[in-house]
Amino acid sequence: MTAPTGEVYRVDWLPGTDLLHGTCHCGAEHTAEDPVAMWEWMLAHPEGHRPRGTAV
Repeated sequence: MTAPTGEVYRVDWLPGTDLLHGTCHCGAEHTAEDPVAMWEWMLAHPEGHRPRGTAV
């Protein structure tokens, strides 16, 4: 068994749609239709992540 990292990833289904809304442990958010694409985005941290409040 591996030790817990303390990182929390959350994926919610948006009712009435085919969309998933993900929130990374850093606070960045992403929406995708494909669950594989969602997890690839989350696990690619920090590539493609912009935490809330970060300028683009």
